Amino acid sequence: MLQSRGALVGHKKIAARRLAIVAAIATSIVAGVAVEGFAQGAPQTVTKVNVVAIASGFRASKIDGSTVVNDHGDTIGTVDDIVMVNDATNAYAILSVGGFLGLGTYLVAVPFKDLQIEKNKITLSGATKDQLRSLPPFQYAKS
Repeated sequence: MLQSRGALVGHKKIAARRLAIVAAIATSIVAGVAVEGFAQGAPQTVTKVNVVAIASGFRASKIDGSTVVNDHGDTIGTVDDIVMVNDATNAYAILSVGGFLGLGTYLVAVPFKDLQIEKNKITLSGATKDQLRSLPPFQYAKS
């Protein structure tokens, strides 16, 4: 009887150790998440913006596919895409120059700030198709 009681006490000790190990692991995981989630650098802040000014801006979805002209009114390309780089303050318009129905299209990147957008008209002052074709071709990065 003592031996079976000793075996029972031994199993309780093993079960208690296992419970202590599981509790320690769980505590360290929760502590790790708390440290990882909240202790890295200064807390982020949300910047308040002028929503009225933004609402009167131009939506990227409306700009995509739009014709781009130069200051003489000559069509020099279309907006194929808009690409934001890293901090989103550096935006580039990807222009499609030449081609027909997607064939023979030459893509180039120009700083978005160089485009003048007024009343559904996009202008790239001083540019010609030949000047745009002399720029290095733009290729999307492989994902």
